[in-house]
Amino acid sequence: MLENGKPRKRRQLSPEEKWEIFLEVTSQEISQADAARKYGVDVSVIVRLRALAKDAALAAFASAKPGRPASVQDVEIELLREENDRLSEALKEMAVELTLHRGRQRSGFSARSPRV
Repeated sequence: MLENGKPRKRRQLSPEEKWEIFLEVTSQEISQADAARKYGVDVSVIVRLRALAKDAALAAFASAKPGRPASVQDVEIELLREENDRLSEALKEMAVELTLHRGRQRSGFSARSPRV
């Protein structure tokens, strides 16, 4: 993004700021767009932060067996499995889009070229 004709520096949020943003947005004190403006980040950062917090909480709940504390390694493995599942789904969607795009090109119709 450009700000006053210059590229805007990336803002690094501290863990405490991320937690504060998560609490504010989750409790509906502030919208995602307002939080992004307040903390000087893109809305996608807020969306990703909420998804990360949800995934971490779900992994912690899933690994919490009654009478047995979860190891850090088990939680990390669960998070990596969930990320792998998300990335696999994204890859499948992109493969379908690419197949559809290539099919349109072979049929002679392209979004780039006007119809005659």
